[in-house]
Amino acid sequence: MKRKNKPIRRPDAVQPLPLPADADEIAFAHGVSRRVVVVDDDGELIELVNPEILETSGEQDGMEGCLSVPGRYGMVKRPEFVRLRAQDRDGNWFEAEGEGLTARCFAHECDHLDGHIYTERAYHMLTDEEMAELEEEA
Repeated sequence: MKRKNKPIRRPDAVQPLPLPADADEIAFAHGVSRRVVVVDDDGELIELVNPEILETSGEQDGMEGCLSVPGRYGMVKRPEFVRLRAQDRDGNWFEAEGEGLTARCFAHECDHLDGHIYTERAYHMLTDEEMAELEEEA
């Protein structure tokens, strides 16, 4: 997980995977060292092969977690807007944009593909006490 993933040279050769009902389960394909990710944008699944961030702007501050660090959450600053370029599963290049949570997901997942996890960007990891307070409020 701490190494940069290799580009996919022939996206059309990638076999489609069945998607689980819970989109969070597809946030990161453990053990597969290739630049492919699926982002759930309000119910629309966006397949990104070899994604590259082209532009970011603004800033948002929020809590992040990850399947790579189960049960832990941290406060992370991310761009409010992200524009990226990627290929689809047929190898066609396209651009996608996202704001808010989608921008956060694009940045988070591209970090994964570059060998980084959110804990490296977190300016504060929530303590067990803080997590218990959040669970009480929910």
